[in-house]
Amino acid sequence: MNEERIYSQLTDIFHDIFDDDSIVLTPQLSAKDVDEWDSLTHIRLILTVQQAFNVKFSTSEIGKLENVGGLVALIKARV
Repeated sequence: MNEERIYSQLTDIFHDIFDDDSIVLTPQLSAKDVDEWDSLTHIRLILTVQQAFNVKFSTSEIGKLENVGGLVALIKARV
């Protein structure tokens, strides 16, 4: 799966989770850039991403994520 397809699918997930169609995903986008992105929403986001891409991340991998670019790289390594 290429990055363009991953970003496209993630965009749909982000729009759904945050109920905000104006969010534009960039590799640098992080929780500090999205007002509603708190710890509970982060859990929902990761669970939804894992289900959508049929992947499983370890707790340490999730803890190391700093931005959307890191998430995309992690997904790309698994699919």
